[in-house]
Amino acid sequence: MRVNGELMERKLSHRACKEASKYIPGGVNSPVRSLKSVGGNPLFIERAKGVKLTDIDGNKYTDYCLSWGVFIQGHSHPDVTRAVKRAVANGTSYGIPCIAETGLAKKVNRCFPSMEKVRFVNSGTEAVMSAIRVARGYTGRNVIVKFDGCYHGHADHLLVSAGSGVAGLSGASSAGVPDNFVKYTISVPFNDRRAVEEIFSMRGEDIAAIIVEPVPANMGVVIPQEGYLQFLREIAARYGALLIFDEVITGFRLSSGGAQKFFGIEPDLTTLGKIVGGGFPAAAFGGKREIMDVLAPDGPVYQAGTLSGNPVAMAAGGAALDILSEAGFYSSLQNKCSEFYNELEYAVKGKDIRLNRIGSMFTLFFSKEEVIDFRTSAGSDDKRFAKFFRSMLKQGIYISPSRFEANFISSAHTNKHLENFVKAVRKSI
Repeated sequence: MRVNGELMERKLSHRACKEASKYIPGGVNSPVRSLKSVGGNPLFIERAKGVKLTDIDGNKYTDYCLSWGVFIQGHSHPDVTRAVKRAVANGTSYGIPCIAETGLAKKVNRCFPSMEKVRFVNSGTEAVMSAIRVARGYTGRNVIVKFDGCYHGHADHLLVSAGSGVAGLSGASSAGVPDNFVKYTISVPFNDRRAVEEIFSMRGEDIAAIIVEPVPANMGVVIPQEGYLQFLREIAARYGALLIFDEVITGFRLSSGGAQKFFGIEPDLTTLGKIVGGGFPAAAFGGKREIMDVLAPDGPVYQAGTLSGNPVAMAAGGAALDILSEAGFYSSLQNKCSEFYNELEYAVKGKDIRLNRIGSMFTLFFSKEEVIDFRTSAGSDDKRFAKFFRSMLKQGIYISPSRFEANFISSAHTNKHLENFVKAVRKSI
């Protein structure tokens, strides 16, 4: 419902938040959902269809968060819904293999040839944690190199200079993480070749892997400088370390083969999430055959999960990837995005706002400075962003509720939706 073009007050959502806070820390099951960083209160959503979210007060929002990038084909796509209903009718979890696991693994391999063998898990955090264990087991080394502002899930040893919700905490990591847990994790600035070269010159024989978001999206969208990913590929190979691409966000987002196809770089290991599960808890990690064969039961590196590869998530993921394989899916989406970015760039020109974008993901930084790493991202104006978020929300547009996050466009967004976004931006700034 709207009054003078703006949404009604969210009384039921406020009430639901108070009730949830009695039983759930902060009333949410993932911190950024609280909207605290933007001076708001959580939205409680009743349903989602296409690009529309409807909250329990009846307010409708055009969604540019899309469950943090999951729904590249829009919410509740009928093909995915049908596949899920068929799978549920046959049981939701077996705890033993089903052919749907192999079917989805084949589809992943076709899109990501570097993932010669794949193992499915339930979250991006679990995928990254497992990939790092494989890298250490394969190389016999302990040290991991990551990049400031890149978020690879909430495993203890990776909460070092992490982006996303962690960036809003007072420390560089999280309380409850002992120093010993992160002593083998080294974080350096993104897009900084010299810093990587220095670390490898000092610790090269100890480094098991470099892990990187090929396009960081957890400090807002940050574009790798020309040749930077190839540099990481080359220095890892030179020192006998593995290169891990964390494509939990970019996988199936930038192209059918993710960032590695987009940039023409082949990593040793890859992690996938979000899109690969079609809206269900599913993720994957995989890589070269000889590396993945260190996993139990074939090798000495242990990893397991009761619900890993469950038939419902596999069916959802398979249906979602089938949609993406349709002729012209990515070219059509990119054409739509390109026109939108041109209009958005013009709308923010001269307003001390930086538009970082690639493919169907983008971030607006309230900054005079070009954003190329975590330092420049953290220097953006959080108060201006918070006001901007609240203004957009009042106009019925839901963007990712943090200046350290990406926004996403789906095939379900129409040109009219995108035009309305630009109009709302002009009003908000």
